[in-house]
Amino acid sequence: MNTGLLSLGTYLPETVIDNDRIAQWTGADAAWVTERTGVLERRYCAPGTTTSEIAHRAAARALDGLPQLAQQLQHIVVATSTPDQPQPSTAAVLQDRLGLPGVPAFDVNAVCSGFLYGLSIADSLLTTRSPGRTALVVGADIYSTMMDRTDRRTVSLFGDGAGAVVLGPVPEGYGIRHVHLTADGAHREYVEVVAGGTRQPLDAGARERGEHLFRMRGREVRDYAMRTFPKVISEALAGSGLRLEDIGRFVFHQANTRLIEACVREMGIDPARVPLTAPFLGNTAAASIPLTLHHEHGRRPFERGEHVLLAAVGGGMTAGAAVVTWY
Repeated sequence: MNTGLLSLGTYLPETVIDNDRIAQWTGADAAWVTERTGVLERRYCAPGTTTSEIAHRAAARALDGLPQLAQQLQHIVVATSTPDQPQPSTAAVLQDRLGLPGVPAFDVNAVCSGFLYGLSIADSLLTTRSPGRTALVVGADIYSTMMDRTDRRTVSLFGDGAGAVVLGPVPEGYGIRHVHLTADGAHREYVEVVAGGTRQPLDAGARERGEHLFRMRGREVRDYAMRTFPKVISEALAGSGLRLEDIGRFVFHQANTRLIEACVREMGIDPARVPLTAPFLGNTAAASIPLTLHHEHGRRPFERGEHVLLAAVGGGMTAGAAVVTWY
């Protein structure tokens, strides 16, 4: 038996932050934000909300009405770069919230590529250690807590959210066909939060310098994405034995609308085959791919046998792509 996606679940906070609000914070014109990013609005969690809370809401929806999936659950993987706390893992908190004692649970931090890293790990665990069982993979991030609200280059892009999938056995010919992952730590300074670890303690000086807030070198990130996206997609297709024209839909990490549009043009992909959630959700980091999967499945359900390609670029720098045949 192969491993495939058995169910989806998501959670989005209620508070909508539109471009007029971004303009108030940054002094940038709302029209400039729309033109440069293609993001019209994003969602923010209420103050005090934890990543484990929104991960739990998404996971509970993925498991809702399917008690057999929960009973067969062998692994819980949470992809996040905004954990509840440095330790223990957010996945351990989620395991407790779900009432599943004994199920191994751990976090993966590959920033915006985290969901694909988690998907690959869970697929490998099920294939080699727990055939016939299920795994829960959650992407959840609350970037609103680390935004510099005066920095129009970053606060205009990011929002909060969580998405979950349950992986489990599907018949031969369906499921995850191939995953390709890569990383290049030499470019780690492109996306970072400097303070809060052993490199730079989160002290008063770090806060005064703003080193506890998210930083991104937008131009460098764009250039990395433009040269890396085609490579990881090509590798994933080669490993799956499929061609670009065989893919029904492409679910990309929603870094921002303009970047996705540029990548799609560069690769010669029909934009109609590339669903977008960035215009109304912004960049939700590790939650981006499962949120977009869920939204697109609700808009036009994936058909059995349809080939779907998932791809992401994230801080680290990291990247990955996966080819899935829908069941």
